This record gives sequence, structure tokens and C-alpha cells, in this order.
Amino acid sequence: MSRKSPSEGLNQQTAHLCVDMQRMFAEETEWRTPWMDRVLPVVEAIARHRPERTIFTRFIPPKTPGDVAGAWRDYFRRWSQFTQAEIDPGLLDIVEPLRALVPPATVFDKSVYSPFHDGRLAGWLREREVETLLVTGTETDVCVLAAVMDAIDHGFRVVLPQDGLCSGSDETHDALMRVYASRFSQQVELTTSQDIMRRWVL
Repeated sequence: MSRKSPSEGLNQQTAHLCVDMQRMFAEETEWRTPWMDRVLPVVEAIARHRPERTIFTRFIPPKTPGDVAGAWRDYFRRWSQFTQAEIDPGLLDIVEPLRALVPPATVFDKSVYSPFHDGRLAGWLREREVETLLVTGTETDVCVLAAVMDAIDHGFRVVLPQDGLCSGSDETHDALMRVYASRFSQQVELTTSQDIMRRWVL
């Protein structure tokens, strides 16, 4: 996979990876991410710009805590109200108006933080000769972080529109933006949604 410099444009080898913009993070639950309301219009604009090049991920909890092992079992004992046995299944859905973009947008479900965990997403992207990933979604310091780090390890150029990311913590969101700028500047480009839509042409 060839590397592109940050100054290069976004083209047919670009895809938009939108992480976990789901109702359970948008609505009044214990996992609500308050910023999502203001980030949603930005994410929608990018997704509508190229819906056929957009992948939405969904974090799908296990049916019960006993269905997972190790630290995940303890995690879902703490958050048992979000297991499939207890949660309203509708809360796992992508939020509107993003859900209306599927199809042509694609949905990948995952059971852990990173959408690259089981290899399906990386294979899907390679089949389509994707080299650059625009990453948006929630949360900056959890699932988005896992997606970005795995995308880097797979050799993708990562472009982050800072106005298209949200977290429940201003402090850790801001800290990660500083880390990306200072430690990952060769692999991660920080920009804005407006800049992305200006540059993303086919």
C-alpha cells in the first residue's frame, strides 16, 4: 500500500469510516455522549457527500456477560443493562438520519472496540483498493481510538475531521488530538469536515 502525503487530495481510494453513531450513545442512557448532537450534522454531511463510500460500525454487546471472557465479562457485569438480554434492541441502531443512508452505505457490526478485530473490515477495504480512511464518530478516546490505531497498523492513511469526533470527556479528546499531532503526524492528518468535502473528489 503506497503512502500519500497529507497535502494530497482525497479520491476514489478514500472511504469514510463512521464509528458507533448509535442510539444508545445518543439518547438518555448511561452511555450517552452529549457531544453527539452537535457532531451529528457534520458526520451526516460527510456521509451524504459519498454515501456509497461510507461504512458505519455498530458496537453490539453480548447477549449476557457469560457469553464473553476475561475482562469483557466483568465489564458487562457492570453494564448488564446494555447486554442484548436487557437492552431495547432499537438502541443498537445507527441514529437517524444516518440510518437512512444504508444502503448505499454499509454497516459492519463488532463486539469489541476496534472494527478491525476480526479481519472482515480490512479485507473489505482492500478488495475496494481503499488507501485512505476518513474516521468520524464516537468516542474519540475509546472506539474511535481503537479504530485509528488498528487502521494505522494496517497501513491506511488516516484523516480525522476534528469537528466530526465526539467524546464524553473534553480532557481526553483534547489530549488525543495533541498526541495525534505530535506523535503520529506521519500517519494521521487532522483537519475539518469542510476541508474534507472540498478535497474529496472522484
